[in-house]
Amino acid sequence: MKTEKEKMLAGEVYFGNDKELVAERTKAKRLLHKLNVTEYIMNGNSRNIVQQLLPNSNKRIYIEPPFHCDYGYNIHSGENVYFNVNCVILDSTKITIGSNVLIGPGVHIYSSTHPLDANERRIIQISKPVSIGSDCWIGGNAVICPGVTIGNGCTIGAGSVVTKDIPANSLAVGNPARVIRNLKE
Repeated sequence: MKTEKEKMLAGEVYFGNDKELVAERTKAKRLLHKLNVTEYIMNGNSRNIVQQLLPNSNKRIYIEPPFHCDYGYNIHSGENVYFNVNCVILDSTKITIGSNVLIGPGVHIYSSTHPLDANERRIIQISKPVSIGSDCWIGGNAVICPGVTIGNGCTIGAGSVVTKDIPANSLAVGNPARVIRNLKE
């Protein structure tokens, strides 16, 4: 029988208030408090906190506090990733970010979602992985929804809500975001 954490990581229906998951979110919140309140500037101490919080991300990641995530360990990134202020990552399952990615202020990336049925929503959750390719720029206040893949070399316009996959080298804008041009043409 799978644990609730194993179900969560597999993208299956799971119970989010499981003791193990609550403890792991609490651990992440303690590290986030240190990053967002105690340190608040990127220095040696904050880099150590980021490495503890995001153990599956490259060491060459830069975060402007405040920053928020659920677990941290589900965020996988390449090198030269920059998060501007007020980013929120709901990482109940794997979120993959390539190398050389700029993430603007107030960007939200969600792998967590909920059933549409109100009764089910009271007790279970669902997670869908998110992938952002290398050499992308995600504009400020964009929202990346669960299950979305953004290809390499994309630019997502500020304030866009990405609900569907975006092919490589695309400029996508709007709510919902739609591709308005290929950046290689």
